[in-house]
Formats: sequence, C-alpha cells, structure tokens
Amino acid sequence: MGHGLQLHVRIYTDQGIFGHGEGTDAVQGGAPLVRMFRRFLVGQDPLNVEALWERIRTAGIFAGAQGGQYTAALSAVETALWDLAGKAMGIPVYQLLGGKCRDRVRLYCDSQTEDPKDPEAPKKIAGIVDMGFTAAKIDIDEAMDPNRWDRVNWTASNAEVDRMVAKVKFMRESLPARTDLAVDMHGRYDMTTGKRVAKELEPFKLLFLEEPVPPENVDAMRDIRESTSTPICCGENLFLRHGFRTVLERRAADIIMPDLQKVGGLLEGRKIADMAHVYYTPFAPHCVVSPIGTMASCHVCAAVPNFLVLEWHWISRLELWKNFVREGDIIEKGFVTLPDRPGIGVEMNEEAARKVQVKDTPWFEPGL
Repeated sequence: MGHGLQLHVRIYTDQGIFGHGEGTDAVQGGAPLVRMFRRFLVGQDPLNVEALWERIRTAGIFAGAQGGQYTAALSAVETALWDLAGKAMGIPVYQLLGGKCRDRVRLYCDSQTEDPKDPEAPKKIAGIVDMGFTAAKIDIDEAMDPNRWDRVNWTASNAEVDRMVAKVKFMRESLPARTDLAVDMHGRYDMTTGKRVAKELEPFKLLFLEEPVPPENVDAMRDIRESTSTPICCGENLFLRHGFRTVLERRAADIIMPDLQKVGGLLEGRKIADMAHVYYTPFAPHCVVSPIGTMASCHVCAAVPNFLVLEWHWISRLELWKNFVREGDIIEKGFVTLPDRPGIGVEMNEEAARKVQVKDTPWFEPGL
C-alpha cells in the first residue's frame, strides 16, 4: 500500500529472469485474477507480449475484461512482461516501444496543499518549489464542505464555488509565475457546476481542469469543454483504448489522462497516446503508484511525441518513496531521467516494501 492499494506482480522464467509490474486502484481482488491468468502464460514465449495480452483480454469477455479489476490486474501483468522482455534482450522498455522522444520526463506534484487557512501551507508550497517541480495540482472537491446543502446531490452552492475559487487563487498566487497549476474535481459534480467552475477559473490560466463531471457521459464533458477556455482533462477512469475513442472523436477533452497501471498496460497506453496524437491532443497520464509503476509510465511518456506531464502523488510519503526501490529517489528537480538499464530499470527494495504490505495478502508466490 502506498497511495491507496497497488498490486505488484512478478513473472518468472526458467532462465532465472523475472519481470515486475504494478497495477492500481481497482486491484482489491487482483491476486486471484493474476493466478487465473497463469494458464495463459505458463509455457509461452514471454517476448510475445501483445499476443499474451490479447489472449488474456479476449478470454475475459464475460469476466469483466472491459475495465475495472480485470484490466488493472492485466495492466500489472503486461508491464511485468515488458520488464521481462527488456531484461531478456538487454535493452530498456522505451526501446521496445519505439525509442525515446525525450531523455527525461516532466512531473507535476499533486500537492495536497491548497487550504489558505492551513498555517503550514506556505512552508509546504515552498517545499514543492524547492524540490524543483515546474507544475502542481490541487483538489477542490470536498464532500464535507459545510456549505453543501445535500449529501447526495453534487450541484455546488455559491459558497462552495467561492471556496473552490479561493483555493485556486491562493495556490496560484503562492507559486512562481512559471509553475503550472492544475485542478482536480474528481468527477464529483454535475454539468451545471462543471461549467460554472471552469468559467470562474479562466483568469488563472490553468494547465488543466480535471474531471469536472463523472466519466460516463462524454457529451456532458464535451459541453463543458465547449463552454470554456479552461483546458479540460479526463481519462483516469477510462479503460483500454476503446474507452478513449468517443472522447477523442467528440472532442470532449483538451488533454487525455489514462492511468497506465489500470488502462491496460504500457503498450495500450502507447496506442492511446497515438490515437490522441491524431487529434493533436496532449497525453498527461494519471499516476499514483510506486517508483516501479512510475518509472514504467515514464518509458511510455518518453516514447510518445505528444506527452505533456506525468502525475506524482507521494509528497506526503517521501521516506517510503525514496526507499521503495534499490536505486533510491528517481526524481531529480521535478524530472525523471530515463535509465539505460534493461527492462523498466528499477528494482524493488523488498525490506521497505514489506513494511507497507497489506495484511493477509500474498507476497510473490511463484508456482501457485
């Protein structure tokens, strides 16, 4: 467990090589799914990554393979296969995905620091700047806002909207002018509120406004996008390239945000980025996972032309972040430099990872 639940998967070979992958969010029941996937993998050539992925995906058409836990678990397995393939061939994963468009990947810090009333906020924001991040993100949805009139309906009151704007104003004025600011609404509001907030935030020239409405209704997202100059971003709760087709065709978002640890894996992320590139749409993946999954995401971000920025969500867990892999902290001044080591290029520090293992969960059990 790091930021929420993560699922770590290893695929072993009879040559003594293993690949490591990570899935996130919808992984509560991931371990049994991975065990079930074994029958598609044992005895197969692990270098045939797409064929293995397709076999597992199509076999699950009646088992939920369109998204959710199935796809998140498959994403971890697919990433492990790429790590394994890179190690077997002696090259980095980005080389298997077409090579590098860039040597380093820009991150934004999900700050968790946006309350003007927090006396520690100036210090926390200064810390983000000192760490070298050139972009930050804040959350403005708040289920327990005392200004809400209804715990079920998510139409924001005037006072709620004022609170949101005040948070953005505070953060914008607290950051250097060249540091980009993104804002997340977590898909918790209706179209009326989404339009109001997007319009109110136009003067702040945001990097993007994320999920002002839930992901199910693409037309509602499109209507908000068409109503404002604030760039609209969505996609962390969409699955496979099929989940992004309608968003792109209907021009419902200015920026797409697949989560590579649950969207279907690294090559699926590459394909989604390529789809978006046809529509001149930037690719800014959601990412809340450990340094292993983050580095895996970086290989995709390095390989695609339309990459914008990658999320990082561990500022409140810095000690764990820095110790999770043997290589130490992979971030330098807000960027990750792509390693030239085979595979993903980082290896788990099991002593550190064991400390946050969820109770009563298995720990890499080959042969089960």
